[in-house]
Amino acid sequence: MQLLVDFFPLLLFFAAYLWQGIYVATGAAIIASIAQIVWIHWKHGRAGVTHWLSLVIIVGFGGATLLLQDKTFIMWKPTVLYALFGAILAVGKAAFGRDLLAHLMKGVVLPAAVWTRLTWAWVAFFAFMGVANWYVAFHYSEQTWVLYKVWGGIGLFLMFALVQGLWLSRHMPEETA
Repeated sequence: MQLLVDFFPLLLFFAAYLWQGIYVATGAAIIASIAQIVWIHWKHGRAGVTHWLSLVIIVGFGGATLLLQDKTFIMWKPTVLYALFGAILAVGKAAFGRDLLAHLMKGVVLPAAVWTRLTWAWVAFFAFMGVANWYVAFHYSEQTWVLYKVWGGIGLFLMFALVQGLWLSRHMPEETA
């Protein structure tokens, strides 16, 4: 259920795009992101930082898209979001010596060196995703970008998470009987 809630704005964006195009899809994504925050807040008492950052960026870039009738802003949104997430992880590690993923993944016990490698792997993944979004957005058609944003983005995230899970399973402490 949480996966559906997390991808709700993206899936609604896609459905609205197929129905009425980029501007209606952008408006739908803004409304869906607000609804997502309300739902999470109602269900869990508070929404996480990632949801709030995503909301601020979709309202900002989506609002600019609608106000100026320029799809360039919504096409930049994923790149900016990925860059922000990667920068937060990188600054947390480089400037403060903190692996923020360890905080997000409470309950997962890993050696410090593994958390560090995991943090830098996510920084690299977010950089890759940002560059890939930029490249597809500005070198291919709008429709190709929308398809990539929705299905390519979800696919790459799921594939990365699967590889990460397999890699992490090698580093988890074995339970004692």
